[in-house]
Amino acid sequence: MTATAVKLEKSQAEKALNAQAALLNEVTKRLAQKNSDNGKVSISKMDKTQHVFYQLAWMTAQQRVAENFIVYAWDASKGTGELEQKMALTFVAETVSNIRSELAARPAEYELTYQELFSKLFSDEINGFVEAASKMENYEAIVDKIVDLGHFGAYGLSEDHENFRGIFKDFAENVVVPHAEHVHRHDDLIPQEIINGLKDMGCFGLCIPEQFGGIQPDDRPDNISMLVVTEELSRGSLGAAGSLITRPEIMSKALLKGGTEEQKNKWLPLLASGEKFAGIMVTEPNYGSDVAGVSVTAKEVEGGFVINGVKTWCTFAGYANLLLILCRTEADPSLKHRGLSILLAEKPSFDGHEFSYKQEGGGSIQGKAIGTIGYRGMHSYEVSFEDYFVPKENLLGGDAGRGKGFYFQMEGFAGGRIQTAARANGVMQAALEAALRYSQERKVFAKPIYDYTLTKFKIAKMAMIVQATRQYTNYVATLLDEHKGQMEATLVKLYASKIAEWVTREAMQIHGGMGYAEEYPVSRYFVDARVFSIFEGAEEVMALRVVAKDLLDQALAS
Repeated sequence: MTATAVKLEKSQAEKALNAQAALLNEVTKRLAQKNSDNGKVSISKMDKTQHVFYQLAWMTAQQRVAENFIVYAWDASKGTGELEQKMALTFVAETVSNIRSELAARPAEYELTYQELFSKLFSDEINGFVEAASKMENYEAIVDKIVDLGHFGAYGLSEDHENFRGIFKDFAENVVVPHAEHVHRHDDLIPQEIINGLKDMGCFGLCIPEQFGGIQPDDRPDNISMLVVTEELSRGSLGAAGSLITRPEIMSKALLKGGTEEQKNKWLPLLASGEKFAGIMVTEPNYGSDVAGVSVTAKEVEGGFVINGVKTWCTFAGYANLLLILCRTEADPSLKHRGLSILLAEKPSFDGHEFSYKQEGGGSIQGKAIGTIGYRGMHSYEVSFEDYFVPKENLLGGDAGRGKGFYFQMEGFAGGRIQTAARANGVMQAALEAALRYSQERKVFAKPIYDYTLTKFKIAKMAMIVQATRQYTNYVATLLDEHKGQMEATLVKLYASKIAEWVTREAMQIHGGMGYAEEYPVSRYFVDARVFSIFEGAEEVMALRVVAKDLLDQALAS
C-alpha cells in the first residue's frame, strides 16, 4: 500500500496504537515472567538488563501519551478541531516509529522474534498510516494552522479552570516575567512582590481543603487547578515562581495523609495563608532517590526529638520557616524504610545564600546554598543539624505515625511529580512561543527562518509534544483526584522531564547564536529544563524502580 493511497483517519491511528499496545503488553508479561522469583518481581534480575526496563518505561510513557492525545483531539467538549486532530495523528505516527525502532533494534532482549514484531507492527496498513502521517506537508500544515489561529491548540479546560488560568497567566506576564532574567542572571532570591502576590491570590492553599483555609473543595481533590497555576507560573519563570507551590503541595499532602487532626488544624491554615513557608528535607549526600537509606537521626529525648545529620538539595530552605524532615527515628537498621518518621521543625526565615540559627537549648541548624546552572531564585541548600530539638507534638501522625514517614512522604511525592510535569509544560510552552516569535522575526538568506521547512518541522513537532504532554498531565490529575494514578504520576513526570530537554534545545537552536546568549530568555529555559530529570526523583530510578517494576507487578497479577 502506498502513502498516496492512504487517507488519514482516526481509526487508522487507533488500530496502530492498539496493535502496539498489545505487543507492549505481551513484552511486559514475558519480561515479568523472566524476571520474577516465586511469583514476585525480582529487582536483582531486573538490574542485570536495566537498559531494557528503562526503555520499557519510556516506550510505555510514549504509548500512553499518544493514546490520550487521540482521545483528547476528538473530544468535542475540549474545544478541539482540525489543528488538534492533525497534531494527534502525526504524533501517533512518530510514536509508532519510535517504539518500532527500539523493539526492532534488540527484539530478543524484549523476548520477541523478528517474525512477531514485523507481523504485528509492520503490516501494510500500519506502514501506510505511518508514512502518510509523517509526511513533511503535515508538519507544515500544523504550524501554518497555529499561526492562522494564533494559538497552539485548545487547553481543553472547564470554564472555571480556564478563567483560573487567565488570572495566573496575567500575573506571570505582568509580575513574574519582569523579574525573571534578573533573578536568573544574578542568582537572586525571589522578589517579595512575587511571594506577596501569590499569597494574596491564595496560591499556597491550592491543594489544601477549604475547611483548613485553602481553596480546594472539601468534598473532592482538584489537582487540575494546581497544574494550571503551576504551568502558567513556570512559563513566566521556573525558579522565581513556578516552583513556589511545590513545597506546600508536598507538605500539605503528607499532612492530609498522615497528620493528626490537631496537626492538620494547626499547620494547614498556616501553609494556606503563606504565614508558614515549607521546606522539604529528604535527600542526603549519600542517599537521593534511595529514600530508604536515609541516615539523619532523630533521637527521642524528654519532650521531643533531637535531629543530627546532613540533608542536601533542600530547596528554599533558607526562606522556609517550617521544615518537613524525613528522619530515622528507629535505631534498628534492618527496619530500613519502616524506621523512618517525619518531623515538622520550625526555624526563622533567612534571606541570602547562607543561614545559621542556634536554639536556646543549644541545638543548631546551618545551611549553605549550592550553586546551580539554572533553577535559580529558590536556592537549594545543604543543611546540617546538630541536636536540633523538635517537640514531640510535631511528629507527623503522632505515636501512630512513627515509622510511617516513608509512606506519608510518598503521598507528597506523587503530587510533587505530577506538578513537575506541569512545570516542564510551562517551560516548554515558553520555549515554544519564543521559538515561533524569533523565527518570524529573524531573516536568513533574505527571508524569515520561519519560511524554511526545517524550522516549520521543528516548531510543529514542539507544539505536538507540548500539547500531548499537557493533556496527559491533566488526565493523570483526574486519576489522582480519584485517589489513583500514583504510577502514572511518575510516568508523566518521566516523560515530560525528558522531552522538555529536546523542546528547549530546539527552541535554543532556532535562535542560533542568540540562543546561547543571555540576551534572550531561551537560554534560561534550556538550563532550567535540565533539572526536571534530576529532582523529584531521578529519571533512571523513576523508570526502573517505579514505572517498570509497577508494570511487571501488574503483568504478574493479571
